This record gives sequence, structure tokens and C-alpha cells, in this order.
Amino acid sequence: MTLRADDLTTASDTALVMAISRYDQRALAEVYRRHGGAVFGLGRRLLSAAAVAEELVQEVFLWLWEQPEKFDPSRGSLRAFLLARCHSRAVDILRSDASRRRREERDAAQTATAGYDLEREVWDMAVADHVRDAMARLPEGERAAIELAYFGGHTYREVATMLHEPEGTIKSRIRSGLKRLRTTLVDAGGLGVQDS
Repeated sequence: MTLRADDLTTASDTALVMAISRYDQRALAEVYRRHGGAVFGLGRRLLSAAAVAEELVQEVFLWLWEQPEKFDPSRGSLRAFLLARCHSRAVDILRSDASRRRREERDAAQTATAGYDLEREVWDMAVADHVRDAMARLPEGERAAIELAYFGGHTYREVATMLHEPEGTIKSRIRSGLKRLRTTLVDAGGLGVQDS
């Protein structure tokens, strides 16, 4: 049974989820209208950054679209179900960010304490010149993201906030920029850049 457009606003959440299981996009839009603000509010409170919270909201509703059978109305309301999923994913994101930050700090400490000999310093200066030239050839969006993340020491989330872009966009720009850098540096003399 398909819900008519005028039935959507009066349908129960359970009926809407059943319609979503039949790939009714209008039902998903109605669920988003009812509960999207609450999911965004929780995501924003847990993650602080609006752009990251927006991505989280999209992820939660995409998950509902792909797996509507996970909702069991006998265990609670749809809003509680969506908020629980939002909370779980936000915790995963926070843990991942904390782990990445610890790894970056550990790598930076190891680099700082490792001694350089003169030959290595000369090599590093030559590489730095090649990197500087390669960076100048990147599109502005990729260059800005890489400079802030790798040379400015900012996290992806901080870069996204500074550039007013979603974190996913920043990650994509950094990834594509690093690929361009690798190609340019290899062509310039056998130098390479490693993705992190």
C-alpha cells in the first residue's frame, strides 16, 4: 500500500518506515521533516561543528533509507531510534578523531626527536623546493586544505571549519591534492609523497 501525498503528514512514524522500506522517497522526506532537526541538534551538541553534524544527519537518514527493517516500533519511538544511531556514530567519529590526533602527535614527536645529519638536511632542502613548486601548481582549494592540514597542523575538522566546507569535501581535496603532488614530484625527479 502506497501512501498518498495528503496521508504523509498524518501517517504514523511506523507507517512511514514501512513506506520507506518500499523505497518511497516522500516518506523519507516526511520522516526527515519530523525528526531531522532533533538529529541535527544532537549531532551538533556532540560534535560542535555544524558541517560535521550535517554530514552525520545525512548518514543517519541514509542508513534508515538503506535499512528500514532495523527499526522496531515495539522497542521505542522512531525519534529515539534515530537519536540513538546519531549518538553511536558521533561517538565513533570522536574516537576516530582522538585516535588520529594521538597518532599525529606521536609522529610529530618522533620526527622532532630524530636527529638529522648534514647530508639529510641538504636532501630535505632539495625536497622542500620541489614540494613548494608542486604546491604552487595545485588548484587553490586543494592547496589551501593541504597547507592548513599538513603545514598548519590543523585537523580535518578544523580545516573544514576554517574554509567553511564540509569535512568530507576537505578530505577529498586533500586526497586529490596529494595524488597530484605525488605525480608532479615523481615527474620532477623521482621524489614521492606518501598519503597519510
